[in-house]
Amino acid sequence: MKYLKVPFLLIWRLWFYLLMIITILVMSPLLLLFTFKEAHYHIFWRIARVLSKILIYGMGFRLNVQFDEELEPNKSYMFCPNHTSLMDPFVLIAISKNPIVFVGKQELVKIPVFGFFYKRVVIMVDRNNPESRRRVFSMAKKRLQNGVSMAIFPEGLVPEEDVILAPFKKGAFSLAIEFEIPIVPQVYYDCKRLFSWDIFKGGMGVFRVRQHKFISTKGLSLKDRDQLKDKTFDMIYNDLANDKKYMKDTNSTK
Repeated sequence: MKYLKVPFLLIWRLWFYLLMIITILVMSPLLLLFTFKEAHYHIFWRIARVLSKILIYGMGFRLNVQFDEELEPNKSYMFCPNHTSLMDPFVLIAISKNPIVFVGKQELVKIPVFGFFYKRVVIMVDRNNPESRRRVFSMAKKRLQNGVSMAIFPEGLVPEEDVILAPFKKGAFSLAIEFEIPIVPQVYYDCKRLFSWDIFKGGMGVFRVRQHKFISTKGLSLKDRDQLKDKTFDMIYNDLANDKKYMKDTNSTK
């Protein structure tokens, strides 16, 4: 029975890329228009949210989001979700009305069509280059002055299928302390199970998301960075470890 699903899974995966390319091409005039100036980023974000919802719902997914605390309009935050799937950024965009700038990897620029717009709106970082890291701080400061939030997947990678949550990098927490913006921990329970990097696995279903209460960075200094990082890690890890569906899927490769 498992092997009978393979052709349908491959067609379904191909549909994702076709849907993404078609949607971006159709919206490209608007995307181009509103990425030329920083002042237009709020309008670009609304378009990006429409695009993300088309991808999510067009793939047969639904969203079930629990907000332990609501965002305030025109306030900056540092979003820190766990990372398990290519769908994660689209989920984050779809559920946040506040404009967000991602700090992302340069490798994603290589994706056709998507990469063209990605490099125009994402702060790209080469983690092996100290100059690149300094550039992130400079660009982040400029964006945050306009009331835009930031998002960093603190694991820095998509972990192996049998890993609950990979160790966090320090970048997101350094930036949050530097600019005194609250950490927004988000937990994505189902993206790995329903749309993992394994193309022979997955299916339509509901993406459950929990947005925890925010963690304040007011009054903190860099010496508090590791404690802040560990607090955020523990909050997300405990949620994942106590979720039966997530753990059943995570342990499936052992």
